[in-house]
Amino acid sequence: MRVYLDLVERVLKNGTRKHNRTGTDTISCFAEHYTVDLAEGFPLLTTKKVNFSAMLWEVLWYLSGEDHIRNLRQHTKIWDAWADANGNLDTAYGRYWRRFPSARWNPETKTYDVEEIDQIGKVVDLLKNDPNSRRMVVTAWEPGNALGSKLPPCHYSFVFNVSDGRLHCHLTQRSGDIAIGIPFNLAAYSLITHILAREANLKPGLFSHTIVDAHIYVNHVDGLREQLTSTPRTLPAVQIAQKPLDELVYEDFTLTGYDPYPGIKFEVAV
Repeated sequence: MRVYLDLVERVLKNGTRKHNRTGTDTISCFAEHYTVDLAEGFPLLTTKKVNFSAMLWEVLWYLSGEDHIRNLRQHTKIWDAWADANGNLDTAYGRYWRRFPSARWNPETKTYDVEEIDQIGKVVDLLKNDPNSRRMVVTAWEPGNALGSKLPPCHYSFVFNVSDGRLHCHLTQRSGDIAIGIPFNLAAYSLITHILAREANLKPGLFSHTIVDAHIYVNHVDGLREQLTSTPRTLPAVQIAQKPLDELVYEDFTLTGYDPYPGIKFEVAV
């Protein structure tokens, strides 16, 4: 996709070199943004091969609400670096999507009562019963967790909006690794938009993405410059079985027409 290559070019051209916790410097830009129209195809990069299977397992893990990776790691090692030996994860996105611990002040007891909120479930309900709502917000940022987590949520909040029968999604991300993370984030949230659109009998619309710290690790520059020499190919399509969201399994998704350039190896900065 041209919008991704444009993002890479902007950061390489305008970015500032910065030190960070990983020990590998980045070239960083503030508040980058792009938008893709999901009607034009499923936005899986074609200028390098992206592992659709691993991305799909990750999305299903998010939607499951699990707070560990013991099941996920049977299919992909994507989260192993941040989990403990037992597979427990400080920040499991799905736990907050499906069971966010909302603290409500109780004036009688002078304490907080904690209620778990299924944010995805609430969004689905609004999509079906009040699609013009401007309150379809999902957050993975719980301050107490974020302060002590080994890796606080990067893609921490997303909002849905319905217009003319199309479901749009806007993702806000505090930190985005352009070589490795952003292609996965783009594909994952686009897939989630497809899933919820199908659930609510809507058409997928726009995916819009704001990245507060959009960065390229210095050891990723050569690989990204290689991608810039490739011409984007026709986007693939994704088909999803007609099943309720919480009944979807891996075999219910089919990717067709994916013809990417070969993969490019990028080292993960932990």
